[in-house]
Amino acid sequence: MAYKKIERFDEATTSGLIGNYQDILKLIGEDPQREGLQKTPERLAKAMQYLTQGYEMDAKSILDSAKFNEHISEMIIVKDIEIYSMCEHHMLPFFGKAHIAYIPNGWITGLSKIARVVDVYARRLQVQERLTTQILDAIKETLHPLGVAVVIEASHLCMMMRGVQKQNSVTTTSAFYGEFEKSQTRSEFTKLISSRLH
Repeated sequence: MAYKKIERFDEATTSGLIGNYQDILKLIGEDPQREGLQKTPERLAKAMQYLTQGYEMDAKSILDSAKFNEHISEMIIVKDIEIYSMCEHHMLPFFGKAHIAYIPNGWITGLSKIARVVDVYARRLQVQERLTTQILDAIKETLHPLGVAVVIEASHLCMMMRGVQKQNSVTTTSAFYGEFEKSQTRSEFTKLISSRLH
């Protein structure tokens, strides 16, 4: 399956979402025909399709589209990858950064593909814990590396603007496979993602 980035909106889905968002506006006491809200249901319908486009994407195809045979076995790190996702419990955003490393075992992939894999899973209704392991599994199952490491740091609006309202809280999740399960390799990775080399 060839990977192509296509931004499109399904007409039936858009129409159905518009109707539902109009109903939601009425239920919360708003007037969908008010000037400022007339196009809001359509904007929301398109935004929701964009924010959940990961369901239409295949992480393994993305990695395979730029997979190269290289006989190196040094750690490759892509850090500070921006993440924007939607908490599946309250459908509010969470956002932050992902730090990803792998140790090749004959195969490498284009660096941008690592960032695209993050988007595949972030652009879905998510929990940060699952997002972390899904990214790791995609790299592990496609590139068959000696090891993979994924660390995500994110702020959750469901904690910041509702509920406990803790504006400064940050959630960190991690997943390690293979060589990164060894403390020495994991320590090297965590040191490198914490440093400012540029």
